[in-house]
Amino acid sequence: MAKRVLILATDGFEQSELMEPRKLLEAAGIRTTLASPGHGKIRGWLHGNWGESVTVDKDIEEVSADDFDALLLPGGPMNPDVLRMDDRVIELIENFDADSKPIAAICHAPWLLIEADLVHDRTVTGWPSLHTDLENAGGNVVDQEVAIDGNIITSRKPDDIPAFTQALIDALEAAGEDEDEDEDEDEDEEHDAEEGEAEEL
Repeated sequence: MAKRVLILATDGFEQSELMEPRKLLEAAGIRTTLASPGHGKIRGWLHGNWGESVTVDKDIEEVSADDFDALLLPGGPMNPDVLRMDDRVIELIENFDADSKPIAAICHAPWLLIEADLVHDRTVTGWPSLHTDLENAGGNVVDQEVAIDGNIITSRKPDDIPAFTQALIDALEAAGEDEDEDEDEDEDEEHDAEEGEAEEL
């Protein structure tokens, strides 16, 4: 079954940080769903001006962490600044973390991780202007194209998108391998139980 990634964004998302990872994920056979507080279209931000609009797939009220394998948070200074004031968004991010599912945040999107209290004692990166905020939230801030700490994946800027997206794909593949191992163990246990019952008969 194809992996499913939820993308959360609103007006002012950094255009490349939504569209390019989405394209790379879908090229890898991963299904994506774009959710936002409301239906219709949201507008990207590109080189200091409004960019392209994209159609929202689902309202934030219509999605659950249970229905997806990972969460992708694009940046842009406006987009996460609005989203972090929405309690529904923060609760959804917290639910992904509670399930230990990958959460990938780039550029200004780590603001959302701060709001969800997911930065403390974790190694993270982000846009340079966020470094003080991340440090104040208890994060170990590094300046590198991608930082991975448990299920949290962070990157700094659009130039990091290839490494950022690959880290998310790798995390999804690793999660799939873990699921396969769990299924094998369950099958072995069922087989052993059946053999035990047969011997008793």
